Amino acid sequence: MKRSLSIDVYFDFICPWCLIGRRQLQAALAQFKAAQPEVEVNLAWQGVQLLPELPFDGQPFAEFYRRRLGSDQAVRQRQAQVCEAASAEGEQIEFSRIERMPNTADAHRLLLHASELGSEAQVEALLERLLAAYFRQGEDLGDRATLLRIAEQCGFASEALAGSLRGDGLPFASASADIAARGVPCFVFDDRLQVVGAQPAEALLEAMQLAVSGLAEREA
Repeated sequence: MKRSLSIDVYFDFICPWCLIGRRQLQAALAQFKAAQPEVEVNLAWQGVQLLPELPFDGQPFAEFYRRRLGSDQAVRQRQAQVCEAASAEGEQIEFSRIERMPNTADAHRLLLHASELGSEAQVEALLERLLAAYFRQGEDLGDRATLLRIAEQCGFASEALAGSLRGDGLPFASASADIAARGVPCFVFDDRLQVVGAQPAEALLEAMQLAVSGLAEREA
């Protein structure tokens, strides 16, 4: 019987640690698949809206973080820390380009609907493009036209996804609301083993190996 491994990743588009965690997961997956090519990996991205209270059109980014962290100096220090961690994973974050802290409800609805319509490769491409749009180009992921344009670039018909965008600021309803209290990113392997926060690829690889080992024991 062919073995499989399910990985659910709980994330929000506005969390830079989720982008960093994605790169760490990709590195871990490459090692895992090279070592155990017989294991089928099923990867799913589960949206968690960290800031459902934001207005539907978001807030000014600099103002949001200044109020959250208390001072411009604290913001600079936090952003420098994040950029250093991102650089270690080969990623670049352009905080200076980000003008708005978006309400991500519709971005999550878009990805969820896209996952029901498209292939795994299309969904991965869409997620990658959305993250790049925000963290590299500073695009507004709360903007309807921006979301649909990005979806079209990934091979989706905008008319097929337009109905999923509410544009009313209502929170994104998901079964993963309790995950936000533990923190994102959160990696869940085979519905039983959790790793919370951006972690080195080695830690994620170890979790995958443990999960598969447990599965193999149940099948024996």
